Amino acid sequence: MESFHRFSQWIGFGNRGVIADNDPVEQEKAMKFNALLTNAVIFRNALDIAEIVRQLLEGGWEIDPENLAHISPYLTEHIKRFGEYSTHELGIQPEAYDPKLDVDFTQLRDQDLRAEGFSTAA
Repeated sequence: MESFHRFSQWIGFGNRGVIADNDPVEQEKAMKFNALLTNAVIFRNALDIAEIVRQLLEGGWEIDPENLAHISPYLTEHIKRFGEYSTHELGIQPEAYDPKLDVDFTQLRDQDLRAEGFSTAA
């Protein structure tokens, strides 16, 4: 949760994250816009990570789910907060998102369940 909040603060860099308006409606809008932008960037990062994993799998790499468990979608190095952005691509329909990733995460789930005191034979 702390990582999410740090990432959200990094995304909402304008005015150093201070909401200067005393109007509760405007304050709520500012918070919701920041949450929307934060979640959009996290989703884009997750899509990029999944695409890289797919490319590695197609290239014959073996992907260890334990290693994937340590990858965070709170990446900022590739984002140019003060860069120039083109809006001419906004009307382009993106390809459908494919949620399938051919990595077996069951061993991690089973480890987590055992660590929390649950049995996998439920």
